[in-house]
Amino acid sequence: MLPFYYNIPFICIFLCMIGGIVMPLQKSGKRSVRWTEVICFVVFGLFAALCLILTAQGESFSYKMGHFPAPWGNELFVGPLDAMLCALFALVLGLSLLGGEVTMHADILPQKQSFYCTMMCMTLASLLALTTTNDMFTGYVFMEISTLAACAIVMAKDTGEMVAATIRYLILSLLGSGLFLIGLAMLYCITGHLLMPQLLQRILLLSESGTYHIPLTVVCGLMALGLGIKSSMFPFYAWLPPAHGGATTGASAVLSGLVLKGYIVFLIRIFYRVFSISVVRSLNVTDILFVFGILGMILGSVMAIREEHSKRMLAYSSVAQIGYIFMGLGLGTDVGVMAAFFQIMAHAVTKPLLFLCVGRLSELRHHEKDFALLRGSAHEDKMAGVGFTVGGLSMVGIPLLTGFTAKLFFADAAMGGSVKMWAALLALALSSVLNARYYIPAMFAIWAKPEAGQPDKNMQANRGFTVAAVILTACVVLLGTAAVPVVRIIQLELSML
Repeated sequence: MLPFYYNIPFICIFLCMIGGIVMPLQKSGKRSVRWTEVICFVVFGLFAALCLILTAQGESFSYKMGHFPAPWGNELFVGPLDAMLCALFALVLGLSLLGGEVTMHADILPQKQSFYCTMMCMTLASLLALTTTNDMFTGYVFMEISTLAACAIVMAKDTGEMVAATIRYLILSLLGSGLFLIGLAMLYCITGHLLMPQLLQRILLLSESGTYHIPLTVVCGLMALGLGIKSSMFPFYAWLPPAHGGATTGASAVLSGLVLKGYIVFLIRIFYRVFSISVVRSLNVTDILFVFGILGMILGSVMAIREEHSKRMLAYSSVAQIGYIFMGLGLGTDVGVMAAFFQIMAHAVTKPLLFLCVGRLSELRHHEKDFALLRGSAHEDKMAGVGFTVGGLSMVGIPLLTGFTAKLFFADAAMGGSVKMWAALLALALSSVLNARYYIPAMFAIWAKPEAGQPDKNMQANRGFTVAAVILTACVVLLGTAAVPVVRIIQLELSML
């Protein structure tokens, strides 16, 4: 008989989907938000417990859905890292809802708030499935669920600008999905399998024999390109600033901090559990990702410098931070992938913190978004100012914060290469300088003596935001100062793949 904890991933995915179904039955949007937060924190607790169990035992496991054998069955594969990522995703999504609740009630019509919570539940279910699935087609299905849920979350604000941003988001995202599906169809024609273990065995045999080299290159390239478009890899970022910069605060935090990461985690699973990282290197896909990652790191920051709108600046910053992840994958080594995973976690806690703090500061300036109009707003809510400062300093790469630790891991991963080493180190240095160029002036602006704009005298204390900001700020510091256990979990899982 299987241990009970083997059922936790399925229970959590099923709980999120059932929660999404029942949310519209709630009588008020406030009650829907509360139940969604409860679901998020329950999922966080279950996956945190699973992570501790698997780490202590050095174990990973496959869970057969309905107990049908391969190749017909559907499976989940969960290791310590997968459980840790799922726990983090659930925690951050719950905190994003909690911290952005006031803004949500102001931005979204009351009759639509329950449906907004439905989409949040579907988003979490998709993130959990993309992180744990052992079946390629199931991954594709949840990619599409994630896309549609994200579009609904963006459009929930219900303005002409957000409808246009959603259409742009949907078109580019479906382009990525189409490319991925073409690659998946070709892969199925070549191998006859959809489960990852059987695909890996078949592809390793084909690689050793030298057959289907060009088709496999095309398949791997199409999948990487499709998921790269969906995760805003440079130069496929045009949809991101209007969508993430214009959505309601909690939605922006979830979209930038979590949704983009789900696609990248799925891509890494494909690299390791379908093709193997050695085959991916031999197909030269990592070299292309490395170039795109370097360009994203630099040009994303350049575009952020030119942006005065606070939320769009953070969105362009996400383009740069996603570039770090693809640079790490492009190094094509386990150390580079470890650094990429750590960056995924670092960005997953830092960027939602920044979006929530900017949203709160904007409330204090009658919902103005330009930094010139947010001048001095940090004095009206000290926690928002501290949270934005800590998050910004982390992005710059100040020691003791998670952004610095991530850059340190990338620098270590780059050592030992030749051309890639120098390109990566120079890009890290230049990107850090560029990050400072737009985050530090923003910090000075919010802490400066007010000159333009007055606080909203009717603005009440936002306890939900304060709790969320305190926890996320603590996560930024904790990941920066106590990264060793996290790194060990990442290395443990990579050794199992």
